[in-house]
Amino acid sequence: MNNYISAGAEQKVYLKDSRSVLKLNDAIYYLSWVDYFVNLLLNNYFFPDTAYNLLGFFEDEAIIYAVVAQSFVNATEKTNLLFVEQFMNSNGFQKIRNNDYFNPELGIILEDLHDENVLTNNGILYFINTVFYLK
Repeated sequence: MNNYISAGAEQKVYLKDSRSVLKLNDAIYYLSWVDYFVNLLLNNYFFPDTAYNLLGFFEDEAIIYAVVAQSFVNATEKTNLLFVEQFMNSNGFQKIRNNDYFNPELGIILEDLHDENVLTNNGILYFINTVFYLK
């Protein structure tokens, strides 16, 4: 694929056009594909401005990837992780370690909210790479 942007442990990211990216995710962070799909649903519920659209699947070198589209977010400033923590706390999530949060009322864990997974555009936080788990 052309227009490669970056990769993490779990996914590869490609620029689709000026408004969206494609992400290939192999669900390595999850026990099953169902857990990954629950992650997508939770992301879309909590962060509709960066909702995932499941397009299908792709196989490369015997690895199956889910292919999702997501809005492209241009960071205009560095993300202040204190603002992320304040935002999460105001929404019922408690910091449990590093950049990981837990909502005890909902039984939801949200991990890996560092400054490359939460971008800031004109003072607004955008959660672009969420890792949700149900407890």
